Amino acid sequence: MQMSRSSAIRVVSPDDSNTPAPQQRQHAHGSAEVVAEISAGLLAARPHISPKFLYDGLGSKLFEAICELPEYYPTRTEAAIFARHGADMARAIGAGAVLIDLGAGNCAKAASLFPLLQPAQYVPVDISRDFLTEAVSRLQQRFPEIEMTALGLDFSNGFALPDSVRHGRRLFFYPGSSIGNFSPEQAVSFLRGLRDNAGADGGLLIGVDLIKDSAVLDAAYDDALGVTAAFNLNMLRHLNHLAGADFDVGQWQHRAFFNEEGSRIEMHLEARAALTVRWNGGERQFARGERIHTEDSYKYTRQSFVGLLERAGFSSAQVWTDPSNWFAVIHAQVTPS
Repeated sequence: MQMSRSSAIRVVSPDDSNTPAPQQRQHAHGSAEVVAEISAGLLAARPHISPKFLYDGLGSKLFEAICELPEYYPTRTEAAIFARHGADMARAIGAGAVLIDLGAGNCAKAASLFPLLQPAQYVPVDISRDFLTEAVSRLQQRFPEIEMTALGLDFSNGFALPDSVRHGRRLFFYPGSSIGNFSPEQAVSFLRGLRDNAGADGGLLIGVDLIKDSAVLDAAYDDALGVTAAFNLNMLRHLNHLAGADFDVGQWQHRAFFNEEGSRIEMHLEARAALTVRWNGGERQFARGERIHTEDSYKYTRQSFVGLLERAGFSSAQVWTDPSNWFAVIHAQVTPS
């Protein structure tokens, strides 16, 4: 998940009259915990920022645009699987479940399944609260018969569902291969948390990106129009807002590539020149070419991911794929204790 159009930074002496004014720092709008998390990542030996910070309001809209790109196969491939096998999934799941949509975004994927699943309650969850609120407001007008409870929260480190979410028949819906943002061990831990929240009669419907030719993967995360680059670079604007940082977006560029040994796509932001970044309570000097790791997207085989589900406490997995075996949608049930 192109290269920024900005030119390289010219190195000048302090008394050079053409020296650009430093980037204006903002007030930190994030909580103390958020600022501390961002600071810890920027100060790490290998600087990194959680991919959840890609998704402010603009980031969410940019990701919507990415999903329409010809290079970005996951969205259309997954949609084709739902269109072809949705009735089979509905029979496996049964009507009347509590549909808990993780990383709901514009809620379009879940909404396409409403006629088949007929959920008793729809619970979209997303870190971008304002974007989610607007999406659910529009969706409620289309489906007034479905109870909807929107949750604007960060679920990446675990969460407990509020009492407003019904108990019984909970189905966690996690499409789009977002599980790939976690390492395999982190994914097991995360899925165990879902199992605990699902209850004894709960389940999971999840999208998983499968291993394929690296050229296909590289193009999907580094598109010709540069939309993914804009998406990645927008994180810096978000960090400025949250942590009161002074990132200059023009001094950074997008890098993405498939790490074959790790079976993952990696996304980074790379400094175009030596520079210093300051934020609320900290600063760091970056060398030219130094990178901030912003996202991983792990790829699996069918067998390896089913094994991961079993380790997390799910069983009876049913797998649906596209004809090219590029993507899989898997339904699994909580393993009886």
